[in-house]
Amino acid sequence: MYAIIEVGAKQYVVKKDDVLTVERLTEAEGKDATLSKVLLLSKDKKVEVGQPYLKGVKVKVHVLRHLRGEKIVSYKYRRRKSSHWTKGHRQNLSEIKIKDFEAHTTE
Repeated sequence: MYAIIEVGAKQYVVKKDDVLTVERLTEAEGKDATLSKVLLLSKDKKVEVGQPYLKGVKVKVHVLRHLRGEKIVSYKYRRRKSSHWTKGHRQNLSEIKIKDFEAHTTE
């Protein structure tokens, strides 16, 4: 059994007990969360595809910790203009573990 979920602006293929790093979630460390943006669910050789999301399907996750990503440095230089700038960015991230899939489909 696996699913394709959307967290933030990214999509992930997940299975039970997978650990992945996603954009920061609002839940505190050590708490459980529910993700409802499920795009696809495959269970027992049966595939359900949402348009765009599946109704009645949720993914339960456990928030392991919050962290910050690697620093990304952006530099712009304009030749012969005596102009340049440097900016840095660190993304706020959450490390989550997939606990279970809830599928309440109406068929």
